[in-house]
Amino acid sequence: MRVFVTGASGWIGSAVVPELIRAGHQVVGLARSDASAEALTAAGAEVVRGSLDDLDVLRAAAADSDGVIHLAFKHDVAFSGGFQSAAEADRRAVDVLTEALVGSDRPFVLASGLAGLKRGRVATEQDMPVIEGDSPILIRAVTAQAVLASAERGVRSSVVRLSPTCHGDGDNGFMTSLIGIAREKGVSGYPAEGANRWPAVHRLDAARLFRLAVEKAPAGTVLHGAAEEGVPLREIAEVIGRQLKLPTVSVGAEDLAGHFGWMSGFVGLDAPASNAATRALLDWDPTGPSLLADLEEGHYFRATEDSTV
Repeated sequence: MRVFVTGASGWIGSAVVPELIRAGHQVVGLARSDASAEALTAAGAEVVRGSLDDLDVLRAAAADSDGVIHLAFKHDVAFSGGFQSAAEADRRAVDVLTEALVGSDRPFVLASGLAGLKRGRVATEQDMPVIEGDSPILIRAVTAQAVLASAERGVRSSVVRLSPTCHGDGDNGFMTSLIGIAREKGVSGYPAEGANRWPAVHRLDAARLFRLAVEKAPAGTVLHGAAEEGVPLREIAEVIGRQLKLPTVSVGAEDLAGHFGWMSGFVGLDAPASNAATRALLDWDPTGPSLLADLEEGHYFRATEDSTV
């Protein structure tokens, strides 16, 4: 297959590209910078220059492909407090990519999220989010539902709901943000009792799931990129505190915004998720280290130390 991948040089994309190539696929990767283009060329991929805002470029590349994997997201904007605008840009790009595949029965695989599904109980692939309010998390959920609905228009669509933390050496997402907050505050905090849970997946396991999805996921399929059902936030905070030699403390609801800043809307989520249906459907078998074991390796803390000098 000739697979067009957005976010191809990003955190997950840089693992998806070699995963696809090893399986015999031709990869066309979107690159918005010279550095990204060079990395994709070195990995053996063809390069299309552009960004998520270049809708004509996205449309043409998708139309010229045998399938699309959409991983790109404006993480730099989202992780600096602009999650809303990042989610809106993502929706515009998704609409263009989907339209290019309508009536073709070609695959479109969307990276989405598990956060905000079924609070307080384990979410399954059959669960759908309740769409109400204007939360940026819900904007992404609406986008995912639009992709699933495109199955009725001749697109072999699937949505990979990724864990809040897709971890590994080089990660600059939620774990790195929590570590940065702990350094700044001088304590490693967790909300309330810290019993709320985040599912987790190693990036190499996530990459394999995207490859399996583009190859054989049926139209309208929801997949869970969660190797671990749920890791309590207190346990995450304890490892961070131990690694940084900082005390671990509970942060009350009234102090979440002041302590966690833009992450306060995420850190209290209880979002455990099952992967049973995903495993059975695609024979996906995660083999990477657990989140806590990955944190204990120490690479997250070396990276943040380097970034502060």
